[in-house]
Amino acid sequence: MRKILFTLSFAASLVYGQIQEVPQPSQEELELRAWYHKSFAKENVYGVATEDAYAYAKEKGLKINPVVVGVIDSGIQGDHEDLAGNMWVNVNEIPNNGIDDDNNGYIDDVHGWNFIGGADGRNVNQDNLELTRLVREGNALFASKDNFTNETNQKKFPEKYATYLKAKAELDENYTQAKMAYEGISIQAEQAGLGYSKFGEEYGMDKEISVKGIKSFKPKSDEAKFIAGRFESTINTYEAPEVFGKTPREILEEFNKGVNEAISYYESQVKYHYNLDFDPRDIVGDDYENLDERIYGNNDIQGPDALHGTHVAGIIGAVRNNNIGMDGIATNAKLMSIRAVPDGDERDKDIANAIRYAVDNGAKIINMSFGKAYSPHPEKVWEAMRYASDNNVLLVHAAGNDNQNIDEIINYPINYYSDGKVVAPTWITVGASTRYNDDIRASFSNFGKKQVDIFAPGLEIYSTVPQNDYKFLQGTSMAAPVVSGVAALVWGYFPELTAQELREVLIKSGNLSNDLLALSTNGVIVDAKKALQIAEMLLADKK
Repeated sequence: MRKILFTLSFAASLVYGQIQEVPQPSQEELELRAWYHKSFAKENVYGVATEDAYAYAKEKGLKINPVVVGVIDSGIQGDHEDLAGNMWVNVNEIPNNGIDDDNNGYIDDVHGWNFIGGADGRNVNQDNLELTRLVREGNALFASKDNFTNETNQKKFPEKYATYLKAKAELDENYTQAKMAYEGISIQAEQAGLGYSKFGEEYGMDKEISVKGIKSFKPKSDEAKFIAGRFESTINTYEAPEVFGKTPREILEEFNKGVNEAISYYESQVKYHYNLDFDPRDIVGDDYENLDERIYGNNDIQGPDALHGTHVAGIIGAVRNNNIGMDGIATNAKLMSIRAVPDGDERDKDIANAIRYAVDNGAKIINMSFGKAYSPHPEKVWEAMRYASDNNVLLVHAAGNDNQNIDEIINYPINYYSDGKVVAPTWITVGASTRYNDDIRASFSNFGKKQVDIFAPGLEIYSTVPQNDYKFLQGTSMAAPVVSGVAALVWGYFPELTAQELREVLIKSGNLSNDLLALSTNGVIVDAKKALQIAEMLLADKK
């Protein structure tokens, strides 16, 4: 999975720029935390007008109904202080009795299911990218020790062989780059860390850094001089809160944390994502080649790393108005956790089964904040997508964070068959927007006049993370649940809508941005209040 989020501090950005932690200015923090709830009509900020939507519903005397939202992701901390009250509960299942009480095939699935865990309780954390899995399979067919068999297979499977050659070249290049970065970052980090330490020794490790202090500082060493110059360059910039008001010791601690995250990032690529010798699927214990197999996994909906999924869940439906943490968009959302996305690429079989599980167990909206460049079995995912659409379920998918035109470069799963026909008319693909009207598309967000349907806030998004904590993250992974949350809110007030009508309402009611017209089918950013108004009018016209 090309997770669509970024985390790392200003300090570590001196040596590592792939992942970035969003600055959190102390004076503006509360406002920043809730910016995506703002109203474009009132405040000229492309938020989703959450509070205005609830005010409108109250004024109209509308009653809200619960809507189950399936979150296919890395897992959710279901007992999080700001999520527990809104987790979906399978009332027909008795918790932890080891019995499939509701006879749906899944034992003790009280809050959802985990398709990347084993019956023995173990869980997949890291996995390969699909690219690596394709090359591993191709090596067996086309690069074995038997040259005759290799040549026979090359002639027998020409398209597969062409894909293999492309994938192998890409894998070799990516692995080499990741290995160089992994080995080089420690050296760079050591040099930068020495600079911070020298600066702290000379400036005062526990002395608060101020503009006056930096301008009057007389460094004795080249290392301290470099860091002081770097700090001075942030005056009157968005990076200033990352420096001023903190001590050198605090900045050094943040730097070390960021470096560890950077090392972990590249380590995952080298050891897991691009490693042909690594394959954790035996943990799951399924018959992997049997794409029709449905019953496998376990009921651990959190898994070993639920940061991504927990953040997504909070955006959709963290408990509102409880004076804890933050407010989700949909007060009526019931969050169903379906764990199918590892640190690596999700597998087509698991995604297809996750979609079907969500549909069969009552989800009306399915959020999918994941994507990948290769898909060996897209037809299985398409079948599940069509199944969801036929059962009146809205499918919300993140566009991806490669700053690419996905009309040209595919980000699976996609909503088009090979012949160009639409798979699921209830599918909606979401790009990420910002709070800056003159720079409205998030720089990382994918786009596409055909593939991207709508945009939603995806930069500087504050939400729940494991251990009852909260954090700013950014990505189309955050934008998709904004749309899922708005969809749940609207559907809660107007359950008479079909999923296809709801999709149309979300798009027709969005706030137009001319800058997004060439980057998506509609050029709009989702708006909850306007969606309620359009839904109300649509249903009135049907009567």
